[in-house]
Amino acid sequence: MIKRTNIITAVMSLTFISVIGVLTIFGKKLPVSFTEGRELAGAPEVKMSSIYDGKITKSLSTYITDHFAGRRVWIAAKTRLQTEISESIVNGVYVSDERLLDVELSQKKNVSAADNADIFNSFFQNYDGMVYFAAIPTSTGVYGDILPAHIVSYSEKQQISDLYEALDSDIRKIDAYDILKMMKDNYIFYRNDTKWTSYGAYCVYKTVIQKLGVLPTSYDKFSIEHVSDKFRGNLYNRTLATDTKADIIDIYRYKDSKDDVVCKFVDNDGNEHDGSIFDRSKLDSSNMYSMYLGEAVPIVKIRTSVNNEKKLLVIKDSYADCFIPFLLQHYSEIAVVSPEEMDKGIADEIDINEYGQTLFLFGIEGLGNRSALKKIIERN
Repeated sequence: MIKRTNIITAVMSLTFISVIGVLTIFGKKLPVSFTEGRELAGAPEVKMSSIYDGKITKSLSTYITDHFAGRRVWIAAKTRLQTEISESIVNGVYVSDERLLDVELSQKKNVSAADNADIFNSFFQNYDGMVYFAAIPTSTGVYGDILPAHIVSYSEKQQISDLYEALDSDIRKIDAYDILKMMKDNYIFYRNDTKWTSYGAYCVYKTVIQKLGVLPTSYDKFSIEHVSDKFRGNLYNRTLATDTKADIIDIYRYKDSKDDVVCKFVDNDGNEHDGSIFDRSKLDSSNMYSMYLGEAVPIVKIRTSVNNEKKLLVIKDSYADCFIPFLLQHYSEIAVVSPEEMDKGIADEIDINEYGQTLFLFGIEGLGNRSALKKIIERN
C-alpha cells in the first residue's frame, strides 16, 4: 500500500513538473509584466563566450524565472503564505489588509536628503527670483505607526527637517509633512503605492499656493472625476498582494477653466510635440499613475488662458505630477522640469531667470538621488 502511494505521488509530481515545464517553454512570452510594472527578460543570445564565462546560465535563469508558467499566481500565493506564517514583510513591503508600506525606505540611513542641500543652495545663488521648497513624505512616513514596533524606522519627518535646516535661509520651506499627518484619516495616500492621491496633493496645494502669494482655489470649485478604481501601484508590484483594496485615481478640473491649456513636451534633443495634462491612455498601461502628465520627458511647457503674465518654474520628480493641475488657474506659463529624465543640465535647456518663481517639489525618495539632482546646476 505504501509502495503504491509512493508511485502515485511520484507520477503526479513528475506530471505536474512536466506540464509546468512544457507551458513555460512553449507558452506565450510577454515583453512586459503589467502586474509587476516592469519589462521581462528577453530570450538570451547564445554565444561561445557567454557559455565559457557562465553568463548564459545567469541569463537563462532570469529568462525562465520571468516567464515561468503561472508566475503571477505563484508570487501571489507566496505572498499570502508568507504573510500568514511570518511577519507580513514581503520584498521589503509591509503587507496588511489596510495598506502596503515600504519598509526598505524607512530603514535606509546611508542616503540623506540633507546631503544634497548644496545643490539647491547653488541654484538659489544663481537665480534672480524667489525659490520655494516642498519635500513630500511617502505613505510610510505618514502611516509608519502601523508598522510592528520592532521595525526600525528612520523618521521621514526628521529627514525633511534636516534638509530644511541645511537649505539657505532665504529659500521658502513648506511643511507638507505636518499637513499630511494631520489629514491622515482621509484618502490622502494610495493604499498600494508610496505616493499621495490627488486629494493629498490638494491639501498641500492650499499652503503652497499661499506661500507663492496667491489665494488657493476652494475645493468646491473643482469637478472630480473618478477615472479608475483599479489602480495597483509600486508596492503592489513588489508583492502582488490582493487583500489590500485597489486604489482610485481622480482627475480634478477647475470648473471655471476654459480648457484651452497647451502642453508641449520637450525631449533631450530639444524636439517638441503636443502632450496633455491627463493622458487617459495610460490607464490601460502597467503604470496607471503616469496618466498625470503622460509620458516621462525632461521638460513640459504649459501655456494657459490665464492672462496675468506670471511664469512659474517647477522642478520635480513624479510626486508632483498629480499636483501640477492645481496650478493651472494661477499662471499664464508653467515650465515643468524632471531632472531624472534629463541628459543635460537645466541651464542648457531653458533660461531659468525667465521665471519669477521656482518651486521644488520632490518626494523624499527622489531627494536622495544625487546623480539626477545634479542636473539642476550642471552646465554642459
